[in-house]
Amino acid sequence: MAENVIQVAIHDLKRSKSGDFEYALGNAKLKVSDAAAKLVGDLHALYSSRASKAHGRFAESADDYPAQTYISEFMEGDFKDFATVTEKLMRTLAVQARRKPGATGGHVLFAHFEKDSQAFLLVAIINDKLSAALTKTFDINEVEHLDVDGFRFAGRINITAWQASAERYVGFLKGKGDVAEYFKEFLGCDTTVQDLEDTRTLVRVLNDFSDPGKGHVKDRQAFLQKAFEICERHVRNDEPLDFESFSNELFPENPKELAKSLGDPDMALGDGFVPKKRALWPMVKFTAKTPLWSMEFDRRALHDGKVVYNAEKKTLTFNQLPGDLIERLDRDLE
Repeated sequence: MAENVIQVAIHDLKRSKSGDFEYALGNAKLKVSDAAAKLVGDLHALYSSRASKAHGRFAESADDYPAQTYISEFMEGDFKDFATVTEKLMRTLAVQARRKPGATGGHVLFAHFEKDSQAFLLVAIINDKLSAALTKTFDINEVEHLDVDGFRFAGRINITAWQASAERYVGFLKGKGDVAEYFKEFLGCDTTVQDLEDTRTLVRVLNDFSDPGKGHVKDRQAFLQKAFEICERHVRNDEPLDFESFSNELFPENPKELAKSLGDPDMALGDGFVPKKRALWPMVKFTAKTPLWSMEFDRRALHDGKVVYNAEKKTLTFNQLPGDLIERLDRDLE
């Protein structure tokens, strides 16, 4: 839920009779009522829960991708002229929609809000949906309302992270196919993929998700081993990960919960990358090294009792040592 909704605007993106996209300005100073704040909060929560997102930064060419210039001007004006920035962004959105076959319009919601002491700008395209309502006289009427659950296009700029020169601060829903590319072009998002860093982040998310204290996973060792095997298959086949499919295969008990963790926008982790095997090993192996010794063992050894960790004494005991090591140790003691 967005903690503090500051400004909300809603405009329309629609096709003209000639087939081109045009925009119609709506309300750039929507009253931040409880209903408006709830709508923004619900949209942001849904955006956060979607697994298939891409993350990046603004492209270097501001001339080709002017959204960053408009948002920068909005920031420099102390975030006061929301009407101007949303009108300029609507103009850019319409231009990009015209360039992409299959693009669709709808109501375009802009929200400036703060969450966890960070400032954000959220843009989402929402369509109307018909449903039925029962009147007081028990008649059935058709009712048109916003299809919040069914929205497909959304992007989020972490303004605070941008000001702090973070590596990734722009994100958007990828959706299926390449239609969502026009939303990427609209935002001017450079999604340069860093497979090694993304794999490391993936491992951190999976380790955190399977933490026994979270209560999601009953058998952590089996969960992480299965995750490793799925990722290793993608490495062999040089096949990018799709988080929705990945969640369904890895955690069929509750794939939406896993997808929500993978799609957490604060992690800035997007799918569509091929994992790097060397970054996957921490899921299934423990390694350590000092000036006097080094060790490596499989997580399954803990599960099978071949390696025992004493949490109180902070010691490891290795059982069933190989014969040649036993002989060398016995010989050395003699």
